[in-house]
Amino acid sequence: MHVEIRERLRGALQPYGFQICPFQVGWYNAVLDPIFHLPHPGDTLAFVVLSTPSMFEKAFKPFLTEQKLQSLRDPIDQCVSHHMTLAKELFSSHQVDVIYDYELHPNRRPKVLMQTAAHISGAAHYYQKKDVPEDPWGSRKMFGVCIHPQYGGWFAIRAVLVFTDVRAPGLEQAVPIDCVPSREDRIRLLENFNFNWRDGKYRDVLPAEEKYSEEQALYFSTPPAERMKLLELWGHQPPSPPC
Repeated sequence: MHVEIRERLRGALQPYGFQICPFQVGWYNAVLDPIFHLPHPGDTLAFVVLSTPSMFEKAFKPFLTEQKLQSLRDPIDQCVSHHMTLAKELFSSHQVDVIYDYELHPNRRPKVLMQTAAHISGAAHYYQKKDVPEDPWGSRKMFGVCIHPQYGGWFAIRAVLVFTDVRAPGLEQAVPIDCVPSREDRIRLLENFNFNWRDGKYRDVLPAEEKYSEEQALYFSTPPAERMKLLELWGHQPPSPPC
């Protein structure tokens, strides 16, 4: 069953620039402390959803033209939610929980650690401080970052879909491709990400098959509070103010 679900889900999302990778909930839970566990049996089927560079043209721009934006929500989040909802409707006979990258518990803990989900599904390799032998940072905290074998850092992890009523005991775990194998490159990657992430150099740790367009890079480098103004400049109508 998991193969059929994967192909239907891929058919719904891939044309819009999304990539999906399946995993078992147990793989995710096995590498995390219990406080982060997803509350489902270990062989429950789930998918991590990535947006690739083409999502901006294939999904986001058409969404801006065809849908009415909500003033209090990020436009990209609205677009992703729109497509996840459409995909979920294809599986009306199943219970599908959609968890977005920005969703938090009341105590501000993320509902899903998206980079961990991407790593254990094989979608992208999650590079962390512990992956650098004899790291040069001492006790300094260093945040990890996922790198995609095709897109480098030019992608985003948007959601996890959990098919809570589907078991996939036969699903084989894919190993994420180690596309930054050298210690020196890992140091450069983590330092660029932690100290200079705004300039985006960490994204180019390897030659990417596809990158964000200039327009897309400008959009994502613009502070979220100012993105509506940018969309206005591009000719998209802002949402009407609430009555």
